Amino acid sequence: MGDRSAATTIFRAGERIFWPPVLLAAKLRHIRLFMDLSFVYSPKNHFRSLLVASILIFSIAVVDWATKPYMSLGLLYLFPIMLAGGFLRRLEIFALSLFCAILHEVFSSFPYPDPVRTAMVTIAFTGTGFFISELIRNRQLMASHLEEVEEQIRFRRDAEDQLEMLIETSPAAIITMDSSGTILHANEAARQLFAPDEICLAGHSIRSYLPDLYSALRNYNSKILRTAMQCKGQRQNGEAFLAATWFSTYKASVGSRLAAIVVDLSEELRDREELSLNHLLKNARLLVGGVCHEIRNLCSAVSVVQKNLSHVPGLPENRDFQALQTLAEGLMNVASVELRPSPENRITPVDLHPVLDELRILIQTSFAEAGMIVDWRIPEHLPLVWADRYGLVQVFLNITKNSLRAMTSCTQKELTVTVLRNHNAVLVRFEDTGPGVREPERLFRPFQFEADMNGLGLYISKAILQTFHGDLRYEPRVQGSCFTASLMAASGETQTSE
Repeated sequence: MGDRSAATTIFRAGERIFWPPVLLAAKLRHIRLFMDLSFVYSPKNHFRSLLVASILIFSIAVVDWATKPYMSLGLLYLFPIMLAGGFLRRLEIFALSLFCAILHEVFSSFPYPDPVRTAMVTIAFTGTGFFISELIRNRQLMASHLEEVEEQIRFRRDAEDQLEMLIETSPAAIITMDSSGTILHANEAARQLFAPDEICLAGHSIRSYLPDLYSALRNYNSKILRTAMQCKGQRQNGEAFLAATWFSTYKASVGSRLAAIVVDLSEELRDREELSLNHLLKNARLLVGGVCHEIRNLCSAVSVVQKNLSHVPGLPENRDFQALQTLAEGLMNVASVELRPSPENRITPVDLHPVLDELRILIQTSFAEAGMIVDWRIPEHLPLVWADRYGLVQVFLNITKNSLRAMTSCTQKELTVTVLRNHNAVLVRFEDTGPGVREPERLFRPFQFEADMNGLGLYISKAILQTFHGDLRYEPRVQGSCFTASLMAASGETQTSE
């Protein structure tokens, strides 16, 4: 039996010496938890701790009374004071300490009471209670601050994750680079835009892809820039494209940094230029038609004069007179161009709300600088209209520019834009407080000598509206002028302004 006990003792000793690391860590955690008594001062243990402190004080007083002739247990009052000090205010701690000091003096083994001794004991108990109170308060503040820091770290980590996800999933190319133009970070869109064959753009120089952006970074190294520009970009395979770049520089601990958002505008440029060319050709055709119309009127007058001169004896046999007749007929044939809608003019249903919003953006600065007021009276629900969006904007812009010029010298400067529903049509009315039109019958005629731009603006505007079955007319007013654009409704469905 002795050998077996000795072997057991040796085995247990070896077990303690060669304790597995995992079990040792678990045991240390239990020991640390046991030694950490902060849970005793948890707010949820407030009533329980005060009750235990009261029981301890009563128990110590009873035992001290029972053992009065033999020993004094007043030192034990420190433990209930320490227990209650974490929950009581300073005045309450002082009162409890004074009460325990009195109990200590009453039930002690000293032959007579001593106020000095009572005061010293009260000070000792109060100091202990204050120490515990401050210790617990500081620990709670530290725990609260630690929770706030952890929460801020968690929020910051979530924000960083969301920002990183936003950057990586953005359709626009986003890159950051250092002062030397070396790319530090680029999202997937940037890789697809500049170098689809590369796995990562980090470490490459932006000079190979955006030389103008590289120059901006190098030339303004000491300045903070927040601007945008359009520049030429180049892909890794040498293909050039038009890049719209929004970039800003910022200072870091290691020098200047630059963050940029890059978008490929090549497709938009091609579409815009093609659209501009189509409308230029369309307006040129309308202009040529107007010129031919005027030439045809002049040729008709020449033909009448020639017919009258043909009754003069001997003049019809004159070769010059015959040549003049041939020239007049040829000029009439040249001027026989009709203002027909172009076969390429495809009209579509257009919502007037975004068209008028675009018009507002285009004219609001000019009218505000001239001290003029624009009153927009647009209902919320409007039907779609058959039109060409670009041509409609050009017509409305021309009418408003005419009103702007007309009201320059007027005292009252106000333009009212009203949209009305009229059966199967939509009327867009432009009323201004200008001097009005002196000769309304001469409106919409090209090549008027007293008009601005040879009087072609209203003529072309009316012709543009007629190409998609609309019309432009002048409505007389006692004061000012009013132009109404009539557009054909596309359907009975209405569009709601957002």
